[in-house]
Amino acid sequence: MTVCAVLFDRDGTLVADVPYNGDPDRVRLLPGAAEAVALARSHGLATGVISNQSGIGRGLLTADQVRRVNERADALLGGLDTWVFCPHAPDAGCDCRKPRPGLVFTAAARLGVPPARCLVIGDIAADVLAARAAGARGVLVPNAATAPAEVARFAGDSAPDLLTAVRGALAAAPDGTRPLPPQAAVPEGRPSP
Repeated sequence: MTVCAVLFDRDGTLVADVPYNGDPDRVRLLPGAAEAVALARSHGLATGVISNQSGIGRGLLTADQVRRVNERADALLGGLDTWVFCPHAPDAGCDCRKPRPGLVFTAAARLGVPPARCLVIGDIAADVLAARAAGARGVLVPNAATAPAEVARFAGDSAPDLLTAVRGALAAAPDGTRPLPPQAAVPEGRPSP
């Protein structure tokens, strides 16, 4: 299946995870984030962010604060095509909170791409499960906060870093199409929480 769009999780994937961050000055890109986004864009792939932001539903920050943080991250990343977030608390029962597929469906619709032609990259199981629920492909890029059980569960759908995940989506197949990333094991020695 040819990939037409890459949808990234925000916190812990593109930017350092600062719980319930409402301050744009605290946004710090993770290593390789800007390069991964630029690589996808340079090959004509649409890019977007899908992010759970339960701090809004919990009353810890506002949607405007989330938008300002997203704008700062977008500027540092060189501009993505869409940003979608779920403002609901985990117990709200919404359809948009990952691992449900709503954010993937919304981002794909905004980009004019079928969900099945999207690659979702994130750092926790909810990201991969949301992709699967939407008919997309999910790739786990673990970090120190990723639960070891999640790393083991998605070892066949993982990449050691963002650039590897995007490069996998761009790898040319013999027929000239761009297949989804090959399944790659997470390197040993990755720190666990």
